[in-house]
Amino acid sequence: MAYDEELAGRIRDAVQTAAGPDGYREIKMFGGLCWTVNTHMAVGTGTKDLMVHVGKDGVDEALAQGAQRATMGERAMGGVVLVAAEDLPDAGSLDAWVRPAVERAQARQPKPPKA
Repeated sequence: MAYDEELAGRIRDAVQTAAGPDGYREIKMFGGLCWTVNTHMAVGTGTKDLMVHVGKDGVDEALAQGAQRATMGERAMGGVVLVAAEDLPDAGSLDAWVRPAVERAQARQPKPPKA
């Protein structure tokens, strides 16, 4: 599965704006890209969607705003939703999803380094 380069570039710009140029890490994962902030996944992209970590407490609100549950196989990914690229026509609509995800990751304690 290849990711959408244009969407990835837009997400990269939004994450950099929200987190600062040194405040995030971009990781290739599951055939797509994932952006972590403070060692926690904030957003990602696969073939054509924005994947957003909204937390288990944010899923219902995200679904009400038009997102869909993210699944891996037949299993729902807890606290993660997908937003279709066509629902992100401009920087403002993308930022409305990215900024809260970045802020959520920034508010958490960093994960301890692996041994």
